[in-house]
Amino acid sequence: MGYTEESPHIKDMKDILTVTELTANIKILLETSFDILWVAGEISNLRRPGSGHVYFTLKDQDSQIRAVIFRQAMQKIGFDLEDGMEIVCRAQLNVYQVRGEYQLIIDAAEPRGYGALQIAFEQLKRKLDEEGLFDPSLKKEIPFLPCRIGVVTSSTGAAIRDILNITERRFSSIDILIAPVRVQGVEAPPEICEAISALNAIPAIDVIVVTRGGGSLEDLFPFNDERVARAIHVSKIPIISAVGHEIDFTIADFVADLRAPTPSAAAELVVPNRRDLVERMENLDFRLVNNQRKISYMLSEKAEALRARLKDPRRQIADLRLHLDDSSLSLKEGLLRGFENRKSTLLHTNKLLLYMNPAARIGEYKFRLETLKENMITKALFLVDNLKNVLKQNISILNGLSPLSVLERGYGIVRRLPDNTIVREAKSLTEGCHVGVKVLSGSFKAKVTKISQE
Repeated sequence: MGYTEESPHIKDMKDILTVTELTANIKILLETSFDILWVAGEISNLRRPGSGHVYFTLKDQDSQIRAVIFRQAMQKIGFDLEDGMEIVCRAQLNVYQVRGEYQLIIDAAEPRGYGALQIAFEQLKRKLDEEGLFDPSLKKEIPFLPCRIGVVTSSTGAAIRDILNITERRFSSIDILIAPVRVQGVEAPPEICEAISALNAIPAIDVIVVTRGGGSLEDLFPFNDERVARAIHVSKIPIISAVGHEIDFTIADFVADLRAPTPSAAAELVVPNRRDLVERMENLDFRLVNNQRKISYMLSEKAEALRARLKDPRRQIADLRLHLDDSSLSLKEGLLRGFENRKSTLLHTNKLLLYMNPAARIGEYKFRLETLKENMITKALFLVDNLKNVLKQNISILNGLSPLSVLERGYGIVRRLPDNTIVREAKSLTEGCHVGVKVLSGSFKAKVTKISQE
């Protein structure tokens, strides 16, 4: 049975695609049209096979899409996924060509909404507590008067301004080294971990303050990240956690060696008030002098009483001579001790002056500059390689869509002369008319001698 005028028919063999070809074209189109995606939705149909990968459906009120988190990415997510939990995830769109289905491949996720965040918080808190990370016996002692303090926080936030203002007011000579990081969002936890590790590698830092100002539970969630908790736990330098307001508690607070209710309170805890120390020293000096006077008075009274009891003045003179010798020896020893103390103070002051020599800081800044330069070069090379790969993919797609690829398979393009209209149907030609034919290499003209309708 032939095709009628109303029947659909194949216009050209090149229009026919296999299912594999069609799916491959869809895969290329979707995966190149969508880059990194941020998607929010509710988890359902959660599955955890033995491979360690996690499969589920991400849905909202009207639609759903399949999603997968591979084992390596799942190890970086600091909470357990559950059916019904709402999450915000970072993903790439992928087409599984075998089944002709598209899905999300997720590499980062965080809970969405207070309820989900609270569940994740309690899960991680219970896990780390069972591992012993909150054990009070592991807490390191905070130094009374640190020479250098490391601060991990945002360089533009209110927290660092509060700390700098308070430390300047309380003890201006203390050195503050800031490790600037992001303090919210999925990029924040790895930056905080890296900053803690970097400060541990810098010599002469006595204490680290990890801090940020107040915010919502979502804003504070980086400090409830398992990676941050473990970075605090392994730190060799004592860490004070000062995150949010007084009523806010984070996982970092439980792992840290000391929790401060606010950034300002952290500054007050780590830096003593110079004025208070001076007053305390003056008070001790006053008490020492007063006690010495009392002792001298008591000794004088005792000497008078003994003198009154003495009948032989020579014995009294001998006793006084002995007492004079003892007093002279004590005075000499006291002077020597005072000299040694002043000598020790002078040596300590000399060490501090050598430590605060700007040449040491110049070397440190030079090292940081070289590190930033190497990171910039590495990232630039990585970006160029990515752009080269994208260019190669686009060239491959363009070559696949080019008409020349059809001509390479032996097909030709026929145009009716003289108007150069492309001939798609035989009935558009008449016997005796001329046509131009374009093949892969060159073209030629022909005359139509016979027309067949197939």
